[in-house]
Amino acid sequence: MVLKIFFPQCCNRADSGLLVGRWIAGHDLAVVLAVIHYPFIPGQVKQYIQQMQAQSGVELSVLGSWSLPTDGQESMESFLKDLSTIFPQERWLQISRQIGKMGFTCEVIDQDQNRRVTQQEASKKEEKEDGKSNGEAGREGKEKEEEEEKVIFIHYEQRNVMLSHLHPIEKRAPNPETDVSSELKQMFQTVAHSQPLFFLDKYDDGPLKSTHWQSEGREASIIVELLKQATVPLCLLISWMLSIWTWICNIWILNLSPLRFLSSKLSTCVQLSYRTGHMRTLSSPKPAVEHMHFMRCAVLKANILVSFLVDVALGMLLISWLYRDNHIAMLANTLIPAADHVAKQLEKLLQWLMGAPAGLKMNRALDQVLGRFFLYHIHLWISYIHLMSPFIEGILWYGGLSACFGLTFALSLLSDMVALFTFHIYCFYVYGARLYCLKIYGLSSLWRLFRGKKWNVLRQRVDSCSYDLDQLFIGTLLFTILLFLLPTTALYYLVFTLLRLVVVLFQGILHLTVDFINSFPLFAVGLRICRPYRLAEGVKFRVLCEEPGTALHLLMEMNPLRCSTVVKTYRTPTYSCYPKDSWVALIQKLFVGELIYPWRHKTTKTD
Repeated sequence: MVLKIFFPQCCNRADSGLLVGRWIAGHDLAVVLAVIHYPFIPGQVKQYIQQMQAQSGVELSVLGSWSLPTDGQESMESFLKDLSTIFPQERWLQISRQIGKMGFTCEVIDQDQNRRVTQQEASKKEEKEDGKSNGEAGREGKEKEEEEEKVIFIHYEQRNVMLSHLHPIEKRAPNPETDVSSELKQMFQTVAHSQPLFFLDKYDDGPLKSTHWQSEGREASIIVELLKQATVPLCLLISWMLSIWTWICNIWILNLSPLRFLSSKLSTCVQLSYRTGHMRTLSSPKPAVEHMHFMRCAVLKANILVSFLVDVALGMLLISWLYRDNHIAMLANTLIPAADHVAKQLEKLLQWLMGAPAGLKMNRALDQVLGRFFLYHIHLWISYIHLMSPFIEGILWYGGLSACFGLTFALSLLSDMVALFTFHIYCFYVYGARLYCLKIYGLSSLWRLFRGKKWNVLRQRVDSCSYDLDQLFIGTLLFTILLFLLPTTALYYLVFTLLRLVVVLFQGILHLTVDFINSFPLFAVGLRICRPYRLAEGVKFRVLCEEPGTALHLLMEMNPLRCSTVVKTYRTPTYSCYPKDSWVALIQKLFVGELIYPWRHKTTKTD
């Protein structure tokens, strides 16, 4: 039988005293949490342990005694050995460390059977058995091997274990008899839930002196506690501001269908609602049920907070650039000539299409109708731009102030402004796509007519059908007309689709930037780089000491998560979504003339 003892590294040099920890039920496993130093009063120790059990919910007990002989303390070992009668346990551990050796000697006392089995006594008994007969020595040796209890010390860094979040490597059904992960999970939970044992006496010296990871560096703990207390009024302020914002959003005027539809399409409104959800998450007072859930929620809130602070810092840098050296006026004076230049280039492009583009022979009547129709829209757009020109600088000046809420707001507003200033290109794309799609579906339907087929709408399949002579004649005329008009329509559709894709590409870059700032787990990645033990996917063991006459000593180290796994696990969910369609499906939609809306989200149903 193997007895595993998890021993904190901070207690390796602790003064002699009592070992406080927990026996893991169902496993030969003991977790040492602290060492209470001598001198002490047993009644105070029992009261202290009961108080810790009530606050932590962990079944704490006195596991045994710890002896570190120093000058003038050699006589204390006999005193510590007699403490097993005061603190009754099924098994009592007597761990001692000799001067000049790294390893420990452990003596396990089974009080039920009133026997002692030590590694040193086992070696002496083996020497006495040399004089016996081979048969009797073999039988007795087997019996003693069965009774002997081998001890393995597993040293761990208490602070790392308490603050770490152990991620599962793979999902499988645990077997409590053979699976080591169940023991590690209970050990991690024991250390994590024993925080009152570490934090109760960090500000004043009580009647009991103890050694644990919090024994040193109490000034830093005080600073952390003060910061935690300072976050309480901040959360109350955020909750009050959110309540006011929720009341404003619930006004009936803002809930009208046109306004709700418009706000769902504007990137600025969507980003505002997204940040509102973030603030609700930060100010949520809902407590965590388990330690793992607490760690995940803490990292998520820290990611949101760091992302918001970085976003605001970048926005303030943008504001400092915009309002310095009169850059807004320069942008306003550049924007109107740029819009005129784009309109003139579109007008030249339409005039080129109305002729013989690239030597292609087009249908002149349809070409002239489409060209004049699009030229009329361009003239309307130029008139609209010149009408808005006196207000452009004011719009940019007040729009630049949105960057104080973060760079994402400024980028979302820029995306909406690009959509507004390129609305005529979107109209051209919709007109050309609808006309091209109508002809494609008409040609496909007439092609089925020639083959004696038809599309069954109810069964969503192609069935056989018989047509009379008049239907075939009219179908032939329509097919011929649509086929000869298709090149002209396809050319206009191709040109305006390319222009639309340029605008969509620019907006896509802006949306990806906003999505990256919103979702990238900057705090988790920084935690992985600076404190790799906080995010671990498992543990690894290495032999620390194996001296004759002492137990086997192992060192437990954290195995940190890979950076890619950290990004994938702790990435904050955002409103943006990547296209669910593959590149082949997108090309197919472009080929048949179906409209592609880049602002559709995952919750939006498509036909």
